[in-house]
Amino acid sequence: MSAYLQNLTIRLAEGVGQLSEETRQIHTSYFLAAQQPDGGFSGREGGSDLYYTTFAMRGLSILGELYGDVADRVEAFLKPQLSTHQTIVDFFSLFYAGNLLKVSAGKDIFENADPNWPSQVAGFLETLRRQDGGYAKAPEGNAGSTYHTFLVLLVLQLIEMPIPEPEQVVAFLESRRDPAGGWHEIRVSKRPGTNPTAAAVASLMILDAIDEQKDPELVATTLDFLVEMQTDEGGLRANTRIPIADLLSSFTGALTLIDLQAFTEIDIEAYRKFVLAMQRETGGFQAAAWDTAHDVEYSFYGLGCLALLENH
Repeated sequence: MSAYLQNLTIRLAEGVGQLSEETRQIHTSYFLAAQQPDGGFSGREGGSDLYYTTFAMRGLSILGELYGDVADRVEAFLKPQLSTHQTIVDFFSLFYAGNLLKVSAGKDIFENADPNWPSQVAGFLETLRRQDGGYAKAPEGNAGSTYHTFLVLLVLQLIEMPIPEPEQVVAFLESRRDPAGGWHEIRVSKRPGTNPTAAAVASLMILDAIDEQKDPELVATTLDFLVEMQTDEGGLRANTRIPIADLLSSFTGALTLIDLQAFTEIDIEAYRKFVLAMQRETGGFQAAAWDTAHDVEYSFYGLGCLALLENH
């Protein structure tokens, strides 16, 4: 597993380990209940899905419950995915799921794969590289995406392949940075967002390209932007146009603040109240105050938020 993702998983597991036994148990039961007969996990619409399977696995992993029968069944679901056509999101999901399974349960879904498959994957990813230095979502994309560039970096780390021309990635990220703070997802987006900002900061950390002494403005404006994203509810919103906080933005925003050693810049108690308000009594989390449903993705984010709070 990559240094970035391995470190994040360990941090979250340490935080979850400090939660009460009752809290850990209700969320474990929630994730396990989402597993389908074929071993995958479902989203809100039912049926196994690689994307949601990875989030359920992430939740079970930081809960220390990704082993035994549940891992055997997940392995049976993941192996056939190796021969299917994948988007960059699914590439990330598959490789992350495979690494989680190997680390948590000692099962290697790639053991019988072509020895050259990491090079082949890296070659495909490079077809997504654009003249702006970033990576597009798909081969037909015309420009780089902040989020998908982050995913490519993660996949390259997961398969232990070098990042080609990293200075171009840094230049691309700089081109997506808003002078007033935060990062834009794509070139034509009108306002920066919490999640592109988190992806950009994490990418720069992977590339070892954040130097507060050389560029104090980058850190200062990023902190100002993220602090502004906290709403009266206590959570963080996706951007200035959206008035409602959500767990995804609350997780990525808080993680970024912590990585920049500035979590105390927001109202932590208000943040805690928001996260707890999204938690369901029977396990799992809803995404936001307006959300009446729930799924394993936002339940992972909610559990991750609780872990960050316990750690800090």
